[in-house]
Amino acid sequence: MERLLHYTWQNKLFPAGPHKTTHGIPLEIITPGVHNSDAGPDFIGSIVRINGMEFAGNVEIHTKSSDWNRHGHQDDRKYANVVLHVVSEADTEVFDCNGRQLPQFVMQVPQYIEANYDELSREEKFPPCWRNVGNLSDIKINSWLSKLHIERLEAKVSRIYDCLHRCNNDWERVCFITIARNFGFGVNGEAFEEWAYNIPLNAVAKHRDNPFQVEAMFLGQAGLLDEDSLPEKYKEAAIKEGWFSKLAAEYKFLSHKFTLTPMPVEHWKLLRTRPQNFPHIRLSQLAGLYAKDTFSLASLTAPGELKEVRKRLETGVSDYWRKHYLFGCESKESDKKPGLRSQNLLVLNSIIPLLFAYGRYRGEESMEQRSLELLASLPAEDNFITRTWQMLGIVSRSAADSQALVHLKTRYCDRRDCLRCSWGHEYLKTTKHL
Repeated sequence: MERLLHYTWQNKLFPAGPHKTTHGIPLEIITPGVHNSDAGPDFIGSIVRINGMEFAGNVEIHTKSSDWNRHGHQDDRKYANVVLHVVSEADTEVFDCNGRQLPQFVMQVPQYIEANYDELSREEKFPPCWRNVGNLSDIKINSWLSKLHIERLEAKVSRIYDCLHRCNNDWERVCFITIARNFGFGVNGEAFEEWAYNIPLNAVAKHRDNPFQVEAMFLGQAGLLDEDSLPEKYKEAAIKEGWFSKLAAEYKFLSHKFTLTPMPVEHWKLLRTRPQNFPHIRLSQLAGLYAKDTFSLASLTAPGELKEVRKRLETGVSDYWRKHYLFGCESKESDKKPGLRSQNLLVLNSIIPLLFAYGRYRGEESMEQRSLELLASLPAEDNFITRTWQMLGIVSRSAADSQALVHLKTRYCDRRDCLRCSWGHEYLKTTKHL
């Protein structure tokens, strides 16, 4: 209920005045203020007029007046500049830390807004506001999509900065970890990130000109060169072929040389994973990519059109994996290169956020702008989320739009955070739905 009160106050959707405080004193709301997402009062910079006198300060909102004391605001100096306490039910008088009694305003949420909010909360279909999507204007659609795709990019940039802090400002390591995570293509993303943090790049770099040793170190650190990691049905064939044993012996030598400890093999997911996404295949591809001279932050984020950026990510597997999916498990022979869709996802989730984050870090707006231009040049993703919105008339023109719609679902729709959604606002304000 409190969130709905926030929404009503912020958008001045409460019934028109004249208004009065709980003591019957004339009240005029001039400016509701700006919603505060940090600690302290709910709205800052508010302006109200009480009994003809203007007050500028903050506003706190609760369902009941007694929530003020229950939350300890009466002793908190952060609430000393509250000029109005807005409530749904006034069940007690309230005072600030200086003993000053606060004026209170009982605000009624319009019945149609309550009904709409309840409807959104109970809706089982995705998106909850499907009834009203067709009534949205192009301006409303495009402005919200623009904000959402920036929000999603900022979330990825924030993850990169967290990684940078953990890596002691080593951008090359951050680049490796970011790309490695996205070689997991969702299902094994976290396992790949764990693996990447566990890779001693300084040690691997000493053997970069030897693809066999790089692959041995990559697979070994993933826990995939222990005999216990072999599926029972393929174990005999894997050992008989000899390639597994050769890699395992090389990893044993390297692990002793560099004091390496593999990650638990149980962290990898194979069940319901497409063979081309098995970690063995992706790690061999990543080893091939890492061995290229172009695998560096400077090269991967250098200026270039989308086609050129994709080319920098081209890689394949070593000879053994051309005919196998797992050790001892044969497949039809192919180069097993990441396809166009996979390349686009790597650009989308790795290169673009890295370019934006690094540009901001260096204070180079041109790099940030290039990342946004690259995002706009990528074709839209095709998935359940984008197809659902398309059926409702919201068509993704590029990856910027599809990323916005993915962000909308995961950060707003799934959390039923309709009160912070621009399209949700339109639904709430609608007095009648088709």
